[in-house]
Amino acid sequence: MPTHAAVVTVGLKKPLEIRQVPTVKPTGDEVRVRVEWTASTPLDLHQNDGGLLVKPPQVLGDGTAGTVVEVGPDVKRLKVGDKVFGFTWRSQQEKAHQEYCTTNEWLFAKLPEGFTLPEAVTLPDNFVTVFHTLTTDLGIETPWPKPENYVPKGASAPILIWGGSSSVGQYAIQILRYYGYTNILATASKRHHAKLQSLGAKCTFDYNDPNAVSSILDVGTSLSADDGKAGIPLIFDCIGSQEGSIKPISKLAKPGARVAVLLPVIVRDSSETQDPVYEMDVRKAADWEEGVDARGVRTHNYLDNEFFKYHLQPDIMHAMLKEGIVEPNAQRIVEGRTLLERAQAAMNGLRRKEASGERLVWRVSDA
Repeated sequence: MPTHAAVVTVGLKKPLEIRQVPTVKPTGDEVRVRVEWTASTPLDLHQNDGGLLVKPPQVLGDGTAGTVVEVGPDVKRLKVGDKVFGFTWRSQQEKAHQEYCTTNEWLFAKLPEGFTLPEAVTLPDNFVTVFHTLTTDLGIETPWPKPENYVPKGASAPILIWGGSSSVGQYAIQILRYYGYTNILATASKRHHAKLQSLGAKCTFDYNDPNAVSSILDVGTSLSADDGKAGIPLIFDCIGSQEGSIKPISKLAKPGARVAVLLPVIVRDSSETQDPVYEMDVRKAADWEEGVDARGVRTHNYLDNEFFKYHLQPDIMHAMLKEGIVEPNAQRIVEGRTLLERAQAAMNGLRRKEASGERLVWRVSDA
C-alpha cells in the first residue's frame, strides 16, 4: 500500500514527529483529499501535552482544506479537482495533519468562489461546534433553510458568549445574529470589542475588569424578558477555563439558566514549565446554584443529528460562507521550511497563547 507523511504525537510534551502512514483508497461515498492547509486547535495541545483522548503515536488535526484527488464509486457531489474544506476527525485516515485524508464526502463543503483555502479552514471545527452547542446544549432552534421573516422564540432574551473573540465565539455571535437574536452579550479583551460588535454583539465586556461579573449581570437583568429572575438564561463558555471562565460564569448563572462549556475544563494550562490538568465533569468545576443546567459540549456527537450529518458541512457551512452570513476568522500564517517545522511551530504557538482573535493556520502539503 502506498504511504504518505503525517504529523504524529508520540508522547506527553514530546516534539512532534513525521511518520509514514497508509494512503487509503476511497470506497463507497468516500473521497481522498490532498490536505493543503489546516488550522491548529486547542485540542491539538490537549492531546500532545495532556494525552487527552489520544493513544500515541497518533495523527493530529481535524480542520482540513485541500483538493479532491480521488473519489469512491458512490460519490455524487464532489469530483476530482474540487477545492474543499471540512471537519474530519474520526479515525487516523481522516486526520488533518497529513498529506492525504480519506473520508465521506458529506464531511466536506466546496470552497465558494472568492475565498482561499487558508480562510476557509478557519471554519469547519468551530462552525460545527457552534451549531451543535446551540441546538443540543442550549435548545436554540436553527431551521435551515431559514424561513422568510423568521423570528426565534426569545429573540430579545440575553445570551452570553464568554470568550467572544475566540474562533468559536466569533462564529457563535454571527450565527445567533443571523437567526434573529438581538441581545448578544460577549466577553473579550478590550481590543476586540469593536470587532465583536461588528459581528453582532450588542454589549461587550472586558473579562479582565474586576467588575465584569456584576456589569454583565446588571445588563443581562435589564434586558431579560422575565425581569432577571433567571439572570442570563443562556450562556456559552467558549473557553472552558476553570478559573478564567467557569467560576465567573457560575456567579452569573441563576436557577433556570442553561450553560454550555467547551470541554475539557482546563484546571491548569500547559506551559513550558508546567503540565496541564483537565476535568471532564463541568458540575465539579464550580459551585453551581441548584437549578442551573451546566453541561459540557461534545461536538463529535453532532453526527447523531441525521440532518446535520448530511447537510451541516456540505450545505449550511458552504452557503453561510458564500453568502457572507459568516466571515472567516483572521489567520496568522505559521511559517516553516518543512511540514514538521510548521506543525511544531504551531504547537508551540498554542502553548504560548500567541494567537488572539485569530487562528494559527499552516500549509500541510507542498504539492
